[in-house]
Amino acid sequence: MNVLAKRTLREFWRREPRAEAPLASWYRIAEAADWKGPAEVKAVFGTSVDFVGDSRAIFDIGGNKYRLVVHFSYPYGRALIKFIGTHRDYDRIDPETI
Repeated sequence: MNVLAKRTLREFWRREPRAEAPLASWYRIAEAADWKGPAEVKAVFGTSVDFVGDSRAIFDIGGNKYRLVVHFSYPYGRALIKFIGTHRDYDRIDPETI
């Protein structure tokens, strides 16, 4: 997948240094993947990913300390990072519209 907005990840882990390792790991996995749909993402991430409307996935990162919302365009092989934040930050957003 072509992961768009990697800078967003870097900026976040500068503020939250403990998030760097798990986010970098997620990025390496996603960048190397060729997912064709949610089932393939689920096969890799299991219970640490949930799906909402508009082809969006919500990943639990770092033992559920952080949340990552990604919009997938499976036919084009793209993953656009829509949100990264703490669990508390996530509780203040609507993952389907952010």
